[in-house]
Amino acid sequence: MTDKKLIGVDLGGTTIKFAILTEKGEIQQKWSIETNILSDGQLIIPDIIDSINHHLDMYGMSADQFDGIGLGSPGTIDHEKGTIKGAYNLNWTNEVYPVRDIEKGTGLPVTIENDANVAALGERWQGAGNNAKDVVFVTLGTGVGGGIIANGQLLQGANGAAGEIGHVTVDPNGFMCTCGKRGCLETIASATGIVRVARDRASEYAGDSELKAMLDDGQDISAKDVFDLAKKDDDLALIVADYVCDSLGFVLGNIANTLNPKYVVIGGGVSAAGEFLLNKVDKAMRKNEFATIKDSTELRLASLGNGAGVIGAASLIKVG
Repeated sequence: MTDKKLIGVDLGGTTIKFAILTEKGEIQQKWSIETNILSDGQLIIPDIIDSINHHLDMYGMSADQFDGIGLGSPGTIDHEKGTIKGAYNLNWTNEVYPVRDIEKGTGLPVTIENDANVAALGERWQGAGNNAKDVVFVTLGTGVGGGIIANGQLLQGANGAAGEIGHVTVDPNGFMCTCGKRGCLETIASATGIVRVARDRASEYAGDSELKAMLDDGQDISAKDVFDLAKKDDDLALIVADYVCDSLGFVLGNIANTLNPKYVVIGGGVSAAGEFLLNKVDKAMRKNEFATIKDSTELRLASLGNGAGVIGAASLIKVG
């Protein structure tokens, strides 16, 4: 073990988060900059290079004190070429070359990975995954993402798309998904999906409900509103929450049956519903598991919050 440090970069559509970590995963410095997606996102990689170089200079550090840079990004990753394409929220419609360009600009080796996968690595290394060899991570945000670590290795798949838990089909005749097929988990359990379910169920609901009144009044609602009202026993909100959690538990139970992970970890903004969400999903998950899985796989809430991305990105240098 050397005493060299790691740099983790979590590239998002709004902000780019950076951290300097020890090889044990302890964050020593962190900062962030705004993501400039103008000009087809052509300024993003130069901004990353400039920010890293500026901060190393500011902290009186040099490249030879680091093992490398790990970068988590949206989009499809080509690990062999070191490229990213299809990161539409960054305006990267064409292929970009972050490994080549950041290595040239900083003098440090760079490893890249999908953002959901680096969040999974972060939770596994320093969070709720407890550094277990087998961990499944699902993130419930604007969409539903995921990452799978099996026998200590991140599963990438033949085309880099392993762990796309959001596109497991729950209802073949369900809502249309942005991916082009119907009934994906993402159409139900994402933040936007929960609102969609609420509007759909409200159209058929005739009882007394604050959520129903809000929707009938034309108010904008959020997934947080749905779960906050469900916690207060609002009837319609409970119907929505139960359907969302049953659907998520169905998918996670079957993934657990397939992979037998030590931990299944739920993160993302929707996970802020906390133990209320966890308990409902756990009940549904157990209903769909066979006995051996029930005895050996545990459902947990993520514990690192926004820090999972930079920590997981830095861990790419350890395993990359």
